[in-house]
Amino acid sequence: MYNQNTTILVTGGTGFLGAHCILQLLQQGYKVKTTIRTSSKKDKVLNMLKNGGIEHFENLSFVEADLTQDKNWDAAVDNCDYVLHVASPIHLQLPKHEDEMILPAVEGTLRVLQAAQKANVKRVVMTSNFGAVGYSSKNPNEIITEKNWTDPKEKGLSAYNKSKVMAEKAAWEFMKNKGGAMELSVVNPVGIFGPALDKDLSSGFDLLKKIIDGSMKAIPNLVLGIVDVRDAADLHIKAMTNPKAAGERFLALSDGTFSLPQIANLLREKMPEISGKISKKGVPNWQVKLAALFNDHAKAIAPMLGVNRNASNDKAKTFLGWKPRTKEEAILETVKSMIHFQNI
Repeated sequence: MYNQNTTILVTGGTGFLGAHCILQLLQQGYKVKTTIRTSSKKDKVLNMLKNGGIEHFENLSFVEADLTQDKNWDAAVDNCDYVLHVASPIHLQLPKHEDEMILPAVEGTLRVLQAAQKANVKRVVMTSNFGAVGYSSKNPNEIITEKNWTDPKEKGLSAYNKSKVMAEKAAWEFMKNKGGAMELSVVNPVGIFGPALDKDLSSGFDLLKKIIDGSMKAIPNLVLGIVDVRDAADLHIKAMTNPKAAGERFLALSDGTFSLPQIANLLREKMPEISGKISKKGVPNWQVKLAALFNDHAKAIAPMLGVNRNASNDKAKTFLGWKPRTKEEAILETVKSMIHFQNI
């Protein structure tokens, strides 16, 4: 099989998306290396892959490497044909200063690109996000495409989204000046949902948990773009292998948008057995913004209210033949895996 002669580095193997990328690559016969911040995380990755159905691990190897340090990145990319740079620096709480999040994201991206370029990697596929694309679109009738960029000086932009736009801009700048023969593709996902491979919840799952367990007493009219994690991983692999993807960025999203009240209605209709505590009350945007002055949950949601999320996935479909699942399936699969891992 051709893929057996091809080695891929996936950065951030313990993450929700990273693990799904590794899973699909192994299923397709590739050799995979993945970076983990400490060797103690190896069992977590193996357990996630076992939960995804992988039984043999001879094509998987691990390298201990941290985006904030130079150590081991040369070893990580050694003999690799491609790199899927999925990892992000981890922050368990909001930083006191945004540079605590922005600098590691930018420097980590440059570390990976420099090491990959030195090792003659053919192409790097970088995970950016919608925050790097759509947060400066003020016209609610505009359809956001890959041509859009978020202005990093945008008022109210979160440190996380600012770190993503700055890291992506730094990556394209590096490619222009120092990329040589190496190619770059970028995937910009919206909110990633879908089946979990272990009990550790990503932030989107936590939002659903608060709706289902009733701790969200009233449901704000927060509109989300949604992509199934399996489709986001598939798009990374398509962007890795397809010649047309070189030098391009791709929005990863299901058709349409989904508001939290619509998600609550979907769960009441399709999964009534877990919907008893879901609030039927709504809350206007101004009230959430007022509550954000003294409530951390509201503070996290407030900047996302009123953002135009009418984005197009046409480019990924037409360039790469990508076929995403529906947003409804992504949400229902999320909740099923939360039940499976006893998160709700």
